[in-house]
Amino acid sequence: MSQGELQGYKGLVLNALKKAGVKIGDLIRITRNGETYEGILIPRSELGDDEHVVIKLKSGYNIGVRVTPKTKIERIGAGVKPSFAAPSPPSEKPGLPKVTIVSTGGTIASRVDYRTGAVRPALTASDLYSVVPELSEVAVVEADILFSVFSENITPQHWSEMAKHVASYIKKGVDGVVIAHGTDTMGYSAAALSFALQNLPAPVIFVGSQRSADRPSSDAATNLIGAVRAAAYAPFAEVALAMHETISDTTILLHRGTKVRKCHTSRRDTFKSINASPLARVEGEKITMLTENYIKRDKNRKLILKPEFEEKVALIKFHPGLNPAIIDWYVDNGYYGIVLEGTGLGHVGRYCFKSLERAIKKDVLVAMTSQCIWGRINMNVYDQGRDLLALGVIPLEDMLPETALVKMMWVFGQTKDFQEAKRLLKTNIAHEFSDRTLYEELP
Repeated sequence: MSQGELQGYKGLVLNALKKAGVKIGDLIRITRNGETYEGILIPRSELGDDEHVVIKLKSGYNIGVRVTPKTKIERIGAGVKPSFAAPSPPSEKPGLPKVTIVSTGGTIASRVDYRTGAVRPALTASDLYSVVPELSEVAVVEADILFSVFSENITPQHWSEMAKHVASYIKKGVDGVVIAHGTDTMGYSAAALSFALQNLPAPVIFVGSQRSADRPSSDAATNLIGAVRAAAYAPFAEVALAMHETISDTTILLHRGTKVRKCHTSRRDTFKSINASPLARVEGEKITMLTENYIKRDKNRKLILKPEFEEKVALIKFHPGLNPAIIDWYVDNGYYGIVLEGTGLGHVGRYCFKSLERAIKKDVLVAMTSQCIWGRINMNVYDQGRDLLALGVIPLEDMLPETALVKMMWVFGQTKDFQEAKRLLKTNIAHEFSDRTLYEELP
């Protein structure tokens, strides 16, 4: 029997399973210290230990049973291996707008991982379409899978590939594109494509879910339907993010890609527009614009693709006692820019000034944001802020630190010239900062 038939098992446990002649999917009985456990043998994570057998009980729960030299393992039958088979896609209705769903992974494209009992990216975009048949009433959907990764594994290289991939569909004349993405870094990706995809003729809508599709409380289907409806019919042509407005399945908010942040670890209404109004609301078949300042959909507009990003840019969150040597390290290792996430109106400790001055003299672009969620920086109020301005630190108004990081990566993907990079950073390209922040925009 090959080790591939006993995926993830090793050492003593692997030898015990081989001796019993069992393989993944078999129904087994384990007797240990006078206690008996029966269940289906399921694979283990390759990073798991070598002391436990994992079985799926009849109740549906997974348990791990520690194996010792005295543990007895028997094969008592062939079990049914866990699997998922998507139903056939619904028939398409002619005359509807054409929307492409591009899947990159994440919870919205996930199911239970029977190796570990956790959630893993498993569904293709085609599966998403087939398990949400309501989409056939909204648009003619083309499904495509680009990546199948959790969003914490997304890098700037993935942003570039996303931008190029979306651009290929936009150039084919689709009415909109939906990107299924994990929620943890979806805000970063939405900002990245806001800069990489300029002069859009149609909407590009990111969508995710906080709970996987096989859970009764899943928000996947509602979010996906809202995103596809926005891609097909919304009057704007920008990069946006579609998620629940509240914890109820009543409305979906569309947030601008450069002004949105994930604000809760698990709530379905985790995403909020920061220092700005959301773009629009989807309620049933109705789309209501929530701002008058947006780029209108225009099929004759020619997309400008600028998908390059430079990874040698840092985001440093200031805290009491921050070691300035961290700043020096980035400078000494050839980083082009540093975004500071300062306190309040835009401050860092004076003990960091010498390292910041050195960085700027070496043509490292240094910019300031605030670690406060709401409001904007004003470095003219206190001496500390004015001194930072005198050093050459660039204030970034009410730009989110995450958006600032992404923008600086994008800026240095376009140019390595310090002055041109500085000009681009201060240019409002995709509504990443506003002229003023109104109190009524706060929650």
